[in-house]
Amino acid sequence: MKIPYGRQSIDQNDIEAVTKALQSDYLTQGPKVKEFEEKFAQYVGAKYAVAVNNATSGLHISVLALGLKSGDRVITTPITFAASANCVRYIGGEVWFADINPDTYLLDINSVKKLIESKPKGFFKGIIPVDFAGLPLDLEQFKELAALHDLWIVEDACHAPGGYFIDSSGAKQMCGNGNYADISVFSFHPVKHIACGEGGMVTTNSEELYDSLIKLRSHGITKKNMSENHGGWFYEMQELGFNYRLTDIQSALGISQLEKNEKGVVRRNEIADIYKKAFDNKVKFQSLPENTLNAHHLFVVEVEKRKEFYDYLHSNGVLAQIHYIPVHTLPYYQEIGYYGAELSNAENYYKHCISLPMFPTMTKKEQDYVIEKVLSFVDG
Repeated sequence: MKIPYGRQSIDQNDIEAVTKALQSDYLTQGPKVKEFEEKFAQYVGAKYAVAVNNATSGLHISVLALGLKSGDRVITTPITFAASANCVRYIGGEVWFADINPDTYLLDINSVKKLIESKPKGFFKGIIPVDFAGLPLDLEQFKELAALHDLWIVEDACHAPGGYFIDSSGAKQMCGNGNYADISVFSFHPVKHIACGEGGMVTTNSEELYDSLIKLRSHGITKKNMSENHGGWFYEMQELGFNYRLTDIQSALGISQLEKNEKGVVRRNEIADIYKKAFDNKVKFQSLPENTLNAHHLFVVEVEKRKEFYDYLHSNGVLAQIHYIPVHTLPYYQEIGYYGAELSNAENYYKHCISLPMFPTMTKKEQDYVIEKVLSFVDG
């Protein structure tokens, strides 16, 4: 038995959706892209959505749309995939790291606040918080802090479609709904909730940012409001953009996958609850703040002798993974020099973290086997 840490779920409806797209008149830049964008925006509660070829591209055009320039400084977490920081570096910006909360593994607002207040106003331009493992941050608190210092927020929600927190007014705030972040970014990599092979989505409530994102996605070109004074062929390249478009084939798959996500998140939480009951008082796992729904892309635990544990699980067919090597310790960031707060929580987390198998189609037999192997190592 080999059990991966994540696995896509492709059913007959997905296959039929892709087949229909292949048989249509459009393989790319057709109606399925717009349909996917509209349905995704409705799902998370945002006004606008822009489909892109992957989440890294989405992060890149997000910071560009917000006006980031070379030398500008942005704060993010070290416990994330490198793309959350790299998008700043693509433009020549400086990445500053704040520490994580040792229990939620999310960017710690007190660490961010201390870092911001150690510098003059205007020193930083923005914050890129991450809904790590599927657990939403309390973006209401981050928005209040950002507003005090004239900072924008890009929510990296790649792990969290379907997750939410309850704000101080009692309202449910879906990840990516744009109420507390200027822009949010999602991933459609195969091990994520919605699998498109590759792909991503950027959401916002700002029409101005939406228009900029649309242009940046497609070479900086627009045809908006140009057909009246010119022929239908006319367009303008108004800025230097990129070819970050998603295809109709992938969008058709994404629409089909999106329809299953609500049930998928429910199932992920059922799996997480079984893990928590089995590991209570034996293994540390990510805490769940009150009034929050974790979308559970990952189920992360902390153990002593992590390398031995990793090898033991793999030798028994449990293909656990590590999420993530702290970004500031990667050779590139070591070489260029990184900036930020004291990061002891992030570094301690990395010494002990390991992600156990988590995917909606996981069977009881598979999960029982994982639990047995975890406990046999911990109790051994």
